[in-house]
Amino acid sequence: MTIIQPTKSKYVTFDPPLTPELGMRPELVVNPVEDERVWVELEPNVWFRPLFFDMNSGGHGEVLRVKRGGVLSRHKHSTPVHGYVLKGEWRYLEHSWTAKAGGYVMEPPGEIHTLTVDSDDEMQTVFFIQGPTLYLDDQDRVTLIEDNFYLIETAQKHYERVGLGKDFVHQFIR
Repeated sequence: MTIIQPTKSKYVTFDPPLTPELGMRPELVVNPVEDERVWVELEPNVWFRPLFFDMNSGGHGEVLRVKRGGVLSRHKHSTPVHGYVLKGEWRYLEHSWTAKAGGYVMEPPGEIHTLTVDSDDEMQTVFFIQGPTLYLDDQDRVTLIEDNFYLIETAQKHYERVGLGKDFVHQFIR
Protein backbone atom coordinates (compact mmCIF):
# COMPACT_ATOMS: atom_id res chain seq x y z
CA MET A 1 0.00 0.00 0.00
CA THR A 2 1.28 3.45 -0.89
CA ILE A 3 0.87 6.12 1.76
CA ILE A 4 0.79 9.65 0.43
CA GLN A 5 3.01 11.68 2.70
CA PRO A 6 1.86 15.22 3.45
CA THR A 7 3.89 18.04 2.03
CA LYS A 8 4.85 21.36 3.55
CA SER A 9 3.89 24.49 1.70
CA LYS A 10 3.18 28.14 2.37
CA TYR A 11 -0.34 26.96 3.28
CA VAL A 12 0.46 24.02 5.57
CA THR A 13 3.37 23.15 7.85
CA PHE A 14 4.16 20.54 10.52
CA ASP A 15 6.94 18.96 12.52
CA PRO A 16 7.84 15.28 12.14
CA PRO A 17 5.62 12.91 14.14
CA LEU A 18 6.95 11.63 17.46
CA THR A 19 6.39 7.97 16.62
CA PRO A 20 6.44 7.54 12.84
CA GLU A 21 7.34 3.88 13.28
CA LEU A 22 3.84 3.36 14.72
CA GLY A 23 2.20 4.95 11.69
CA MET A 24 1.65 8.32 13.35
CA ARG A 25 1.07 11.14 10.88
CA PRO A 26 2.39 14.65 11.57
CA GLU A 27 0.20 17.35 13.06
CA LEU A 28 -1.26 19.93 10.76
CA VAL A 29 -0.80 23.70 10.95
CA VAL A 30 -2.89 25.48 8.32
CA ASN A 31 -1.71 29.02 7.71
CA PRO A 32 -3.88 32.01 6.75
CA VAL A 33 -4.23 32.39 2.99
CA GLU A 34 -4.74 35.30 0.62
CA ASP A 35 -4.96 33.12 -2.50
CA GLU A 36 -8.60 32.91 -3.64
CA ARG A 37 -7.82 29.69 -5.50
CA VAL A 38 -7.78 27.77 -2.19
CA TRP A 39 -11.55 28.27 -1.83
CA VAL A 40 -13.53 25.43 -3.45
CA GLU A 41 -17.00 26.29 -4.77
CA LEU A 42 -19.78 23.99 -3.58
CA GLU A 43 -22.80 25.97 -4.83
CA PRO A 44 -23.26 29.49 -6.22
CA ASN A 45 -21.91 31.96 -3.60
CA VAL A 46 -20.87 29.05 -1.32
CA TRP A 47 -17.24 27.92 -0.89
CA PHE A 48 -15.23 25.83 1.52
CA ARG A 49 -11.57 26.00 2.45
CA PRO A 50 -10.23 22.65 3.68
CA LEU A 51 -8.50 22.61 7.05
CA PHE A 52 -8.15 18.84 7.40
CA PHE A 53 -9.58 15.52 6.27
CA ASP A 54 -9.28 12.78 8.91
CA MET A 55 -9.45 9.59 6.88
CA ASN A 56 -9.59 7.39 10.00
CA SER A 57 -12.66 8.99 11.59
CA GLY A 58 -14.31 10.35 8.45
CA GLY A 59 -14.41 13.84 9.96
CA HIS A 60 -13.12 17.03 8.46
CA GLY A 61 -12.61 20.68 9.30
CA GLU A 62 -13.37 23.53 6.96
CA VAL A 63 -14.01 27.22 6.76
CA LEU A 64 -17.33 27.72 5.01
CA ARG A 65 -17.74 31.05 3.19
CA VAL A 66 -21.13 32.22 1.97
CA LYS A 67 -21.95 35.52 0.32
CA ARG A 68 -25.36 37.20 0.22
CA GLY A 69 -27.82 35.08 -1.67
CA GLY A 70 -25.76 31.96 -1.11
CA VAL A 71 -27.63 28.92 0.16
CA LEU A 72 -26.16 25.66 1.38
CA SER A 73 -28.93 23.34 0.25
CA ARG A 74 -31.25 21.46 2.59
CA HIS A 75 -29.25 18.84 4.47
CA LYS A 76 -28.69 16.89 7.66
CA HIS A 77 -25.76 15.27 9.41
CA SER A 78 -25.49 11.77 10.85
CA THR A 79 -23.05 12.99 13.53
CA PRO A 80 -22.71 16.20 15.58
CA VAL A 81 -21.35 19.32 13.89
CA HIS A 82 -19.55 22.14 15.67
CA GLY A 83 -19.26 25.64 14.21
CA TYR A 84 -17.59 28.88 15.26
CA VAL A 85 -18.54 32.03 13.34
CA LEU A 86 -15.47 34.04 12.34
CA LYS A 87 -17.13 36.75 10.30
CA GLY A 88 -20.63 37.93 9.40
CA GLU A 89 -23.81 36.08 10.24
CA TRP A 90 -26.01 33.31 8.91
CA ARG A 91 -29.17 31.44 9.74
CA TYR A 92 -31.14 28.33 8.98
CA LEU A 93 -34.40 28.81 7.14
CA GLU A 94 -35.99 26.32 9.54
CA HIS A 95 -35.00 28.17 12.76
CA SER A 96 -35.59 31.52 14.48
CA TRP A 97 -32.00 32.22 15.60
CA THR A 98 -29.08 33.81 13.76
CA ALA A 99 -25.45 32.75 14.23
CA LYS A 100 -23.22 35.84 14.52
CA ALA A 101 -19.46 36.53 14.55
CA GLY A 102 -17.94 35.17 17.76
CA GLY A 103 -20.82 32.73 18.26
CA TYR A 104 -20.71 28.94 18.53
CA VAL A 105 -23.24 26.46 17.14
CA MET A 106 -23.56 22.73 17.92
CA GLU A 107 -25.85 20.83 15.59
CA PRO A 108 -27.20 17.49 16.79
CA PRO A 109 -27.37 14.62 14.30
CA GLY A 110 -30.50 14.22 12.23
CA GLU A 111 -31.70 17.83 12.20
CA ILE A 112 -32.64 19.07 8.73
CA HIS A 113 -31.65 22.63 7.86
CA THR A 114 -30.84 25.04 5.02
CA LEU A 115 -28.08 27.59 5.61
CA THR A 116 -28.48 31.08 4.15
CA VAL A 117 -26.89 34.52 4.40
CA ASP A 118 -29.22 37.52 4.27
CA SER A 119 -26.81 40.41 4.93
CA ASP A 120 -24.59 42.10 2.37
CA ASP A 121 -21.48 40.92 4.25
CA GLU A 122 -20.04 37.50 3.60
CA MET A 123 -19.92 35.04 6.44
CA GLN A 124 -17.09 32.69 7.34
CA THR A 125 -17.58 29.88 9.86
CA VAL A 126 -15.19 27.15 10.95
CA PHE A 127 -17.06 23.84 10.96
CA PHE A 128 -15.90 20.52 12.39
CA ILE A 129 -18.03 17.87 10.72
CA GLN A 130 -17.60 14.40 12.14
CA GLY A 131 -19.19 12.42 9.31
CA PRO A 132 -21.06 12.74 6.03
CA THR A 133 -23.51 15.48 5.14
CA LEU A 134 -26.68 14.17 3.52
CA TYR A 135 -28.36 16.56 1.07
CA LEU A 136 -32.11 16.10 0.77
CA ASP A 137 -34.89 16.93 -1.65
CA ASP A 138 -38.32 18.19 -0.53
CA GLN A 139 -39.46 14.59 0.11
CA ASP A 140 -36.43 13.97 2.39
CA ARG A 141 -34.78 11.68 -0.17
CA VAL A 142 -30.97 11.78 -0.16
CA THR A 143 -29.70 13.45 -3.33
CA LEU A 144 -26.01 13.70 -2.40
CA ILE A 145 -23.71 12.20 0.22
CA GLU A 146 -20.93 14.69 0.95
CA ASP A 147 -18.18 12.74 2.73
CA ASN A 148 -14.40 13.12 2.74
CA PHE A 149 -14.06 11.16 -0.49
CA TYR A 150 -16.53 13.43 -2.28
CA LEU A 151 -14.96 16.62 -0.86
CA ILE A 152 -11.42 15.53 -1.72
CA GLU A 153 -12.47 14.67 -5.28
CA THR A 154 -14.29 18.01 -5.60
CA ALA A 155 -11.19 19.83 -4.29
CA GLN A 156 -8.89 17.90 -6.64
CA LYS A 157 -10.95 18.93 -9.67
CA HIS A 158 -11.06 22.54 -8.50
CA TYR A 159 -7.33 22.76 -7.71
CA GLU A 160 -6.44 21.20 -11.05
CA ARG A 161 -8.72 23.70 -12.85
CA VAL A 162 -7.26 26.77 -11.05
CA GLY A 163 -3.62 25.78 -11.54
CA LEU A 164 -2.67 24.54 -8.06
CA GLY A 165 -2.66 20.91 -9.21
CA LYS A 166 -4.93 18.11 -8.06
CA ASP A 167 -2.39 16.92 -5.47
CA PHE A 168 -2.68 20.27 -3.63
CA VAL A 169 -5.42 18.74 -1.49
CA HIS A 170 -3.05 16.03 -0.14
CA GLN A 171 -1.52 18.45 2.37
CA PHE A 172 -4.84 18.52 4.26
CA ILE A 173 -5.27 14.74 4.49
CA ARG A 174 -4.34 12.89 7.67
